[in-house]
Amino acid sequence: MSQLPFIAVEGPIGVGKTSLAKELASYFELHLLKEIVEENPFLGKFYDDIEEWSFQTEMFFLCNRYKQLEDIDRKFLKQDKPVIADYHISKNMIFAKRTLKPMQFNKYEKIYHILTEDMPKPNMMIYLDASLDTLLSRIQKRGREVEKNIQPAYLHQLTSDYKVFMNEFENMHPDIPVIRINGDSVDFVKNQDDLTKIIKQVKEYLVEGKVM
Repeated sequence: MSQLPFIAVEGPIGVGKTSLAKELASYFELHLLKEIVEENPFLGKFYDDIEEWSFQTEMFFLCNRYKQLEDIDRKFLKQDKPVIADYHISKNMIFAKRTLKPMQFNKYEKIYHILTEDMPKPNMMIYLDASLDTLLSRIQKRGREVEKNIQPAYLHQLTSDYKVFMNEFENMHPDIPVIRINGDSVDFVKNQDDLTKIIKQVKEYLVEGKVM
């Protein structure tokens, strides 16, 4: 490897980011960085009334992810310990663009760039995508109380936003490998063969030194 791997698993709500990150962390002996979700005191209110609670929700996530990355950089990456995260810090902008009013977003964007300009960024991305039906089914099965009021229209918009973001990400960062996985046809939780194929893809990048 030409650089210590810092892998991010990304995709819309309910697609299986944490499940896959856990599996890969175990297989490749990576430290697992999990995003804070249910600990966000505004999240339940956000799904009830997005317009009213979006700024508080997004700021909580941003500040906590900033602290997580600061700790990861100091305790792991600078100690030559590879990391896999179930999110990429750029996801903050995906959600903020969708939920914040223009004036709020302008303030948020300035804070985002100040906080993240010197933070470590993943050098490999795994992008999970799935249809709305698949996402809704998985969200229902995991039964998080804070997610019970997620509206299908919001989730559909978010999925579209992720697709746009990933296309832009690949164009802007041609040096960062992206592995795309279709969550409708791949079930790495129930099907070991699907997980094995994903592991093989990741291994090819790590062993062949494609992580830049």
